[in-house]
Amino acid sequence: MRKIFLAAVVTAAGFSSAALAEGLTVGVSWSNFQEERWKTDEAAIKAALEASGDKYISADAQGSAAKQLTDVEALIAQGANALIILAMDKDAIGPAVDKAAAEGIPVVGYDRLIEDNRAFYLTFDNKGVGKIIAEEVSKVKPDGNYAIIKGDPGDPNAAFLLEGMMEVIGDKVNAGTIKIVGEAFSDGWKPENAQTNMEQILSANNNAVDAVLAENDGMAGGVIAALAAQGLTVPVGGQDGDLAALNRVARGTQTVSVWKDSRQLGKAAAEIAVALAGGTAMDAVPGAVKWSGGEKGVEMSAIFLTPTPITKDTLNLVIDAGHITKEAACEGAMEGVAACQ
Repeated sequence: MRKIFLAAVVTAAGFSSAALAEGLTVGVSWSNFQEERWKTDEAAIKAALEASGDKYISADAQGSAAKQLTDVEALIAQGANALIILAMDKDAIGPAVDKAAAEGIPVVGYDRLIEDNRAFYLTFDNKGVGKIIAEEVSKVKPDGNYAIIKGDPGDPNAAFLLEGMMEVIGDKVNAGTIKIVGEAFSDGWKPENAQTNMEQILSANNNAVDAVLAENDGMAGGVIAALAAQGLTVPVGGQDGDLAALNRVARGTQTVSVWKDSRQLGKAAAEIAVALAGGTAMDAVPGAVKWSGGEKGVEMSAIFLTPTPITKDTLNLVIDAGHITKEAACEGAMEGVAACQ
């Protein structure tokens, strides 16, 4: 999967003057806005639209695929010229894309795949994220009993992340040096569901779990709570660069948080939505590639941004970038974290 930097997205020469015309309205449909990271994404989208003189409107589906369909209809009724959709369910979102297409409104599939060639796919390299999680955890614990805490079964990202993880540990699993003693989906990517899953895996294995691959930071927090209740500390990986997770990295309870700078993602989404609304063809968006790696093999225009692993040795990257303050990152930090000295 080709990795594309944001710089390619925002190259000014790539957008026509029509695409940059002021006065457009971009509607954003959030699947589950309660997650910490979407607040950062939203701020970046708003800032980019404000800079271009365009308007932001939004709706929160609150974890309901059915509500998301009515949300999209409402955004269209409010005059949205383009839609950015963080899909709750990859299959259930289809009628929303149909409605937008019928109205001539372009769609950006945001962070999660909407496998439809009428949608532009913008995300980070999620397979690459899964690889990083497994690489960093397996550096600390190269063998033993592993648990995998997956995201929502309706989100293709859960499968992409698992695919990346298995590229790293698959040979060891086949050889028997790593044993998967528990693997579970967590509805809605909710930390409490991940915690319940982890509690059940620990109970089924008499606490004999040596490492955990969690597919995001919120769920990693739930996993760590379940481990702590049993007096256990084992390598745990996650992703998103959640502030609490970065502090856990400093404290030593989480091995890695793969940082997908959502400020980049949000800014790119706004730029692309405005360009598409202004008449730029999807395959003419700077940095766009043709991609067909989804379950159905649909060829789409896509951009994949590059994620960054944050461990105790690279914590300085998020502090230097202003994503988190040193004080917040380093509270209660263990010995040997260079960024906290």
